[in-house]
Amino acid sequence: MTSHPLPGPPDPWAPSQIPPARSGPPYLMTEMIEAEPGLAARLLARLARPGPAFRLAAAVRDAALSLEPIVVTGCGTSEHAAQAVAAILRDALGEAFLPSLGGLIEARGALDAALEPQPSGLCLGISHEGGTAATIRALDAARRAGAATAAITVSARSPIAAPAEIVVATEELDQSWCHTIGYLSPILAATAVAGHLLDREVATPAIVAALAAGLDRAVEAEAMAAALAERAHLLIVAGGVDVPTARELALKIEEGSCLPAVHRDLEMLLHGHLAATDETTGLVLVLTDRRGLGERIGRARDVLEAARRIGIRAAAILTEEASARLPASLTPAGRISLAEPDGLARAAASLLAAAIPIQLLAERLARARGRNPDLIRRDEERYRAAAEAAEASLGPQPDG
Repeated sequence: MTSHPLPGPPDPWAPSQIPPARSGPPYLMTEMIEAEPGLAARLLARLARPGPAFRLAAAVRDAALSLEPIVVTGCGTSEHAAQAVAAILRDALGEAFLPSLGGLIEARGALDAALEPQPSGLCLGISHEGGTAATIRALDAARRAGAATAAITVSARSPIAAPAEIVVATEELDQSWCHTIGYLSPILAATAVAGHLLDREVATPAIVAALAAGLDRAVEAEAMAAALAERAHLLIVAGGVDVPTARELALKIEEGSCLPAVHRDLEMLLHGHLAATDETTGLVLVLTDRRGLGERIGRARDVLEAARRIGIRAAAILTEEASARLPASLTPAGRISLAEPDGLARAAASLLAAAIPIQLLAERLARARGRNPDLIRRDEERYRAAAEAAEASLGPQPDG
């Protein structure tokens, strides 16, 4: 675990360049994961002071009390972070006011948010580096339609700041292109905003301890990676508030180790998807959501038993309670058991506890498959050309 601050973005702002290629671990991704507990302590301390996080909390409160929509949007890793941010803010609104107000918050992909902008309420864009064209377009469209706008990004000097009336700057820049800091930073920022909404001090020691505990699961993550590295494809199975976690794990695996991976809903997997699986399939169950835990454990047992009969090799990342209630024989590829952080609402507790374990698993899978996760294959000409083609209509999007 490292405690020194990470570099900030260039001033004047510029998109990041491809990271330097390392011949082996530790990769930049490795170092970013190890930096996350220290980052959490610094970022939460900065955002506890009066400033943009406080103003964003007021904007969320004002939109909710006016019964106006609150849309959180982003692309790639930042879209998964947007889903996590929305879940954290729903919890805070439900506790501060009425649970029904949480229903006003929706996470949307940036292209959809740009094509169908909201005419009122608040549009919150998530973009780690602040240069994602589709997310900037979504904020600009929302502002022109009449909504208030805000952004969570690394710098108030980044392009996304132009259409955002409030900018919560996280200040420390991810050095790898397989973003981990880029995922965690908005979740921490949302936790700070929730604290302002509730007029309550954020449980920073518990958050830092939970992240540090995640770092202690490296041995288990490495064993799971070794068991799954030769699979042809992976299913990441989750439901409830674990869905952003599962989607982010699938993306990190594909970016970092070039192994096909996809999220499947805990219930929906049992309704047809298994027909496309066989003994070359791997599965990772994510189960940290405490709401409806008994029923989720029951369906998780069904999923794992079905996987066992097909010959799918399964692993799990789950709470200690869920781990105690699921036989070890159902996860022959291993498991990581997590203690639930004290003093945190449901969404924040799940999302923060699982953040580092999923990143460690993805990073160790990259090692096991002989891949440098930092480059997301942009060092290869055809993948670099594919990225340029993908950016053609919207412009450069350096930060997923």
